[in-house]
Amino acid sequence: MSFGTELQQERLQRDVSLESIAETTKVAPRYLRALEEGNYAKLPGGVFNRGIVRGYCRCLGLDEEEWLQRFQTFARSEGEEDWTEFAQNVKRNRETQQARNRLRWLGVLGMLLLLAIAVLAAIHFFFGVNLHLPFLHHAASFAAPAGPAPLNC
Repeated sequence: MSFGTELQQERLQRDVSLESIAETTKVAPRYLRALEEGNYAKLPGGVFNRGIVRGYCRCLGLDEEEWLQRFQTFARSEGEEDWTEFAQNVKRNRETQQARNRLRWLGVLGMLLLLAIAVLAAIHFFFGVNLHLPFLHHAASFAAPAGPAPLNC
């Protein structure tokens, strides 16, 4: 017996109409019929299917977790994709992409810092503007000798 048929039998035993479940869960009756008929291609897919099953079970007073497990097992056997695994893969991809983006921004920040230092050094050396920056004075002592080199003849 299929998952949908079992759900339908549970509903009929409790004398609950499909329309009352649709009204309570706010799920379109066509989706509830598709679920009972085992026609998963007509369902919206993924986590929405889980929500439909959860709401349906809640209306009937069934154990939601047990029926969700059964639904997932049956859906996989019918070729339904495992959306939980898909969602985890997407999350892993996003985390990897975010790490790469952080490294890129650190690289951009480093390049901007080096560019700022180069501009300040150029202003200091070419225009003689004293910027009172300790690292420029230290760099200047290495860059240019204090006077002409003595001749040793």
